[in-house]
Amino acid sequence: MDDNPYHAPQTDVHADERMAKLEAASFLRRFFNYFIDFIACYAIGFVLAFAYVLFAGEGALAWMEQPNLLRDYAIGVGLMLIYYIPLEGMFGVTVGKLITGTRVVDEQGRPPSWGQVIGRSVARLIPFEPFSVLFSDSRRPAGWHDRLPKTLVVRTR
Repeated sequence: MDDNPYHAPQTDVHADERMAKLEAASFLRRFFNYFIDFIACYAIGFVLAFAYVLFAGEGALAWMEQPNLLRDYAIGVGLMLIYYIPLEGMFGVTVGKLITGTRVVDEQGRPPSWGQVIGRSVARLIPFEPFSVLFSDSRRPAGWHDRLPKTLVVRTR
């Protein structure tokens, strides 16, 4: 019966060993991720604002100088979403994660799905969300933007 060429191939099923090898990023690395990504978002915003004024002229500068809290909040949210979603969705890293040697994975250690990446980015909009990392387990620091979409930030080096 073992010589039947029409039998389906058989293999042993082994538990996924990736989870055992994942080492969660520390609070300090998470803080530096946040700090570096914050600066990167502002740098992108500055470049875009400079380009807008350069091409649109004095009217654009006057528009930007007028205080408008709703406009400024919408621009900030848009910049954050434009920064995090493509970088984490395509590469699993942002500039901060690249510098600190960490990356985003799902709970099984695989690259996150686009839904998880979008969930992470939207969860970052929750007020006081950055402080949620401080109230998590010290062995596996995770903010709401990690826990809600079921992702982890792990060390790569």
